[in-house]
Amino acid sequence: MATGPGRYDDLATLVREKSSAQGVLVAVIGGDKGMGFSVQATPETLLVLPELLEQIARQIRRDLEGE
Repeated sequence: MATGPGRYDDLATLVREKSSAQGVLVAVIGGDKGMGFSVQATPETLLVLPELLEQIARQIRRDLEGE
């Protein structure tokens, strides 16, 4: 979930603490809890998440087109 605990909140906590990050997004496909994601971020950091996800999507599309 973008707000509140998500299915993989335990992993998001681990990544955030290990990286000393202001925010993290953990997305899991085919995990032991099924497909899902968890976000841990300050409100300010959460505001940049949509643009970051759009950049990621564009990069994935470019990479796949280059295959």
